[in-house]
Amino acid sequence: MHGWTGRMLHVDLGRGICRRDEIPEELLRAYLGGRGLGVRMMREFFRLDPFDPEIPLIFAVGPLCGTPAPTSARLSVVTRSPLTGTIYDCSAGGRFAWRMKASGIDLLVITGQSAQPVRLEIADDRAELHPAGELWGKGVRESVAALKECGSVAAIGPAGENGVLFANIMMGEGNSVGRGGLGAVMGKKRLKAITVNGTGKTTLADPERFDAARGDVLRLFRASPVLFGELGIGEYGTPALVDLMAQRRMAPTRNFTGTFFPEAGNYSGPAIRAACGAKKDGCYGCPIQCKKSSDQGEPLPEYETVNHFGALNDISDLHAIVKANSLCNDLGMDTISAAATLAAFGEALGRFPRAEEVEGLLERTALVQGEGTLLAKGSLRVARELGHPELSMTVKGLELPAYDPRGAYGMALAYVTSNRGGCHLRAYPISHEILRKPVPTDRFSFSGKARIIKIAEDVNAAVDSLVACKFAFFGATLEEYGELLSAATGIEYTPETLKSIGERICLTERFYNCENGFSMADDLLPERFFSEPGSSGEGIDIPPIDRARFEEERRKYYRIRGLNDDGSFPDANFLERCP
Repeated sequence: MHGWTGRMLHVDLGRGICRRDEIPEELLRAYLGGRGLGVRMMREFFRLDPFDPEIPLIFAVGPLCGTPAPTSARLSVVTRSPLTGTIYDCSAGGRFAWRMKASGIDLLVITGQSAQPVRLEIADDRAELHPAGELWGKGVRESVAALKECGSVAAIGPAGENGVLFANIMMGEGNSVGRGGLGAVMGKKRLKAITVNGTGKTTLADPERFDAARGDVLRLFRASPVLFGELGIGEYGTPALVDLMAQRRMAPTRNFTGTFFPEAGNYSGPAIRAACGAKKDGCYGCPIQCKKSSDQGEPLPEYETVNHFGALNDISDLHAIVKANSLCNDLGMDTISAAATLAAFGEALGRFPRAEEVEGLLERTALVQGEGTLLAKGSLRVARELGHPELSMTVKGLELPAYDPRGAYGMALAYVTSNRGGCHLRAYPISHEILRKPVPTDRFSFSGKARIIKIAEDVNAAVDSLVACKFAFFGATLEEYGELLSAATGIEYTPETLKSIGERICLTERFYNCENGFSMADDLLPERFFSEPGSSGEGIDIPPIDRARFEEERRKYYRIRGLNDDGSFPDANFLERCP
């Protein structure tokens, strides 16, 4: 078999058993890997509670991982989110994915619950569980340092151990399996860390065709104004978006009460470079190198993080924002949800946290102490318990990221149709609505957005299953990556084939959610966006979203997806028709 290994490793923590099994080839062809294959493997388990010991925690690489395909050293982690209750996947890049594939497995499926803290060590054909009591309670940085001789490390921090609902799984190189609380699922299983150190090779069906396709992708990368041109993601990382969002007047401010923060320049891409000596960094083997680290090698915050610990909490102190990012990474907490929870908490109490207070609040959250006992539950539960549910800026319980939906109506629709909750990465209409020049006039229109979002969701589901980086598609398209996949596997994949696979994945996820009680009532933005304007100015008007027009486009989306007018499935036997 080319591209895939065709093998999975199943680890039963309750019984202390590790075994390798075959993956049916038809599943690999139909779901590719990553997000798609992980979602398919949840079919018998998606009704389980996220903290049920038997729910799987699935690590899945793609058929391009282990090859020289650009941005393909990635994996997805799939389970059910304890924060949202939705089916959930997160993607992360780095050597961990590469070495997992080199160990001869496409899937790592972890079930059960250990009686004591353990760590999993994978080295080629060998997989063993070891006691990890000495690491329990340690931060991610210390845990990774203790295990670095075993290869690449994925670990949880105190937040995951203590069941914080937005705890991350952190990769040793600074990448995170962020959002949704998958670190809490790992902590509930009492699995502190996983190390991998494979040495195998991924074979290609047609190396010459593959090299030609790779050359096309790299050429398109170099020509992209987003990656290496005027916007400067390759140069400044995602904080390059700070100034752009200020210009578009859609930067979430003071818990989304506004959309413009005058002090945002304090944490823009150029400001971070000047203050922190930012240097290029990124995922293993990636030519884009969008991440940035300090001159001491500390990972620096992304756009979402600087905005949410900045404008969203009315903080302009760059050093406090950088410290909050580093602290979240070491404690193992998602920065978006952590900051958004602080913002909802602050608005409910009538005062946002001061810069010097954030560190203590984050530490108490990870340790579930004091007010952190409440904050550890995420903004939806915080706002409800404080008697102000309307202050939680979430969809399906997931905190919204740093693109105010009043400034881009495709994003407004994408937030509510996202199967995992309020996420910008499911459809990612940023390039269509935000990054083009001149400024798109249709960003304040719902016209045609239902079809755009549906197609984008399908495309991104395929991308997440290859597994490739979203940023690659600011330059390349499914045509080039389909050619890479065909050359790697020896099986022909066209863009239309890949989009049909993506559609199957999206519908499967929605079916799981519907079976678990989600409905049209959950496909809704917070009331604030329909009743309060954003921060108009400089010739840009940011009115509230027209509710009737929003609901009309949502119904169109349901029809295009083949769903009932209320978003439910017309056929209860949907899964029986899927591979």
